[in-house]
Amino acid sequence: MQRRYLHIPTPPILTLCLVVVWGLAGPTTTHAADPSIPARDLPTPAPRTVIAAQGRVEPISEEIRIAAAMTGRLAEVLLDEGAPVRRGQVVASLENADHLARVQAAEAGVAIAQAALERVINGARPSERAQAAAAVREAQAVLTRAERELIRQQGLADRRLGSGQDLDNAGSNLDVARAQLARSSAQLEVVDSPARADEQAKAEAELVLARAQLALAQAVYEKSQVRSPIDGVVLRRFRRAGEQVTEMADTPILAVGDIAHLRVRAEVDEGDIALLRLGADAYVQADAYGDRRFPGKIGRIGSLMGRKQVASDDPAELKDTRVLEVLIDLEPGVALPAGLRVNAYISIPPPQANTNQDGGTQRK
Repeated sequence: MQRRYLHIPTPPILTLCLVVVWGLAGPTTTHAADPSIPARDLPTPAPRTVIAAQGRVEPISEEIRIAAAMTGRLAEVLLDEGAPVRRGQVVASLENADHLARVQAAEAGVAIAQAALERVINGARPSERAQAAAAVREAQAVLTRAERELIRQQGLADRRLGSGQDLDNAGSNLDVARAQLARSSAQLEVVDSPARADEQAKAEAELVLARAQLALAQAVYEKSQVRSPIDGVVLRRFRRAGEQVTEMADTPILAVGDIAHLRVRAEVDEGDIALLRLGADAYVQADAYGDRRFPGKIGRIGSLMGRKQVASDDPAELKDTRVLEVLIDLEPGVALPAGLRVNAYISIPPPQANTNQDGGTQRK
């Protein structure tokens, strides 16, 4: 059977394009298909030596924002930006005249309770003891005189020289003298006796209560004194005297940090996190310092992936890139401003070589 072919005319423009492409490509080679001609090995790319990341300089203590522990009006802010600060130092204070008055009243209450307890324990004063003892001696003398008078009146009555009324009076006086002696002796015993257990317990409890009230007043007063939690430098001042602050909202007064030691919080792309090693060497560079390198080591590797927080000036940079935070501890003596944006370069350790069973080596 005779074959028939359908002829489709080619447009002139398509023909011209095919000619140009054919001329640029040149004749096809058949070396790869020819088994007699060996194919050349492609060059092996050089292994990476560093991981590049962006980061910011921060104090080793991070930036700590100091706020008041109670609501009030600032009476004074004692430090300004750049001033050194010590741990526990008062950096600001609130208006606290009422709190100070409560402390003073509580201190007076403690003094009163302490004196009451000492009075219970010590008992009567020496003069009161001496007075009670003198009353006993006086009652004893009155009793002796009453006994003698009764004996005398009894003798007169026996000789029928005295009246019966005088004898009765002498007997009554003797009874009164004995009663007075008993009362004086009991009073002396009360004065000389130790404190009762219940009275001492009550006085001790009142002293404990007074001290607790003092501690409460001092705690409230202490809240009006804003202190630094660390040794460092004032990085920023947010409030001034006369402004209102509260513990119910974010109203920091100062920001402090320990800039004697610095570190860089770098953000490593998720594709490079497998190459990170704790303690690996690193260095950072900043545009303001030219080619100068500031060395350090990886001090901590984060455990949570997140979005980038440090952005460059490139408008085409992706902001939703997932990164892992790495903290690079800079060497002591490095002086950089906190918050400075830097480029971090982390060294990648070389692969380790292992010896196989055949005596050769293999790379990890």
